[in-house]
Amino acid sequence: SLFAAEVFDMYRKYALRKGWKWEQLSVSAGSEIGSVREASASVSGNSVYGAMKFESGVHRVQRVPVTEGAGRVHTSTISVAIIPDAETADFEVKETELRFEVMRASGAGGQSVNCTESAVRCVHIPTGIEVKCMDERSQHRNKAKAIKLVTARLYDAHRRKEMEDASAVRKSLTGSGDRSERIRTFNYAQDRVTDHRVQTSVFGVNGFLDGSVLIDNMIEILHRQDANLRVQHMK
Repeated sequence: SLFAAEVFDMYRKYALRKGWKWEQLSVSAGSEIGSVREASASVSGNSVYGAMKFESGVHRVQRVPVTEGAGRVHTSTISVAIIPDAETADFEVKETELRFEVMRASGAGGQSVNCTESAVRCVHIPTGIEVKCMDERSQHRNKAKAIKLVTARLYDAHRRKEMEDASAVRKSLTGSGDRSERIRTFNYAQDRVTDHRVQTSVFGVNGFLDGSVLIDNMIEILHRQDANLRVQHMK
């Protein structure tokens, strides 16, 4: 839709204004000139996901199209999905999930390399992933290498699973596109953008779509609500 093209360009302008790197990945043109059926981009920079994560959901527009001769207001919706890049997602292996065994390092033919138990076997208990390090004479250095290697293998498995699940995640974020799932409405007649999750409106549809500070204002409100909900949950 034309609205999809406008929102996609809104995020591009917003990203550039924030000093983020915007990389357009794909755009599928719609049936109308200038419209978009589906588009995706990669955005990187400081605190990108923290700022953008609340944008996922159904966005609605209400306006009179230029092709509408009777002046009737038309309503249409688009779905937006914000998915963190697996490369920048937080990934941590808790040492409590690791089991270590020390042993004597062995050379070719089973000969002992040294007389101390410096070799380390590291097992990630939840997954069973296991590595063994004996390159160093120091048990401490072998343990550090083992942890690093286990972490790398776990992260690789995590990354591959993220790739496999990406389509399912996208569907769960965007929903069916039903208007009852809307999170935000762009109302041209009243020149307002309303976020239904916080029941807040800002005025200036064109300014909002231009990637202005109005988006920052809305995101700040959403962050405050999220923080308040977290505090209430902890009580």
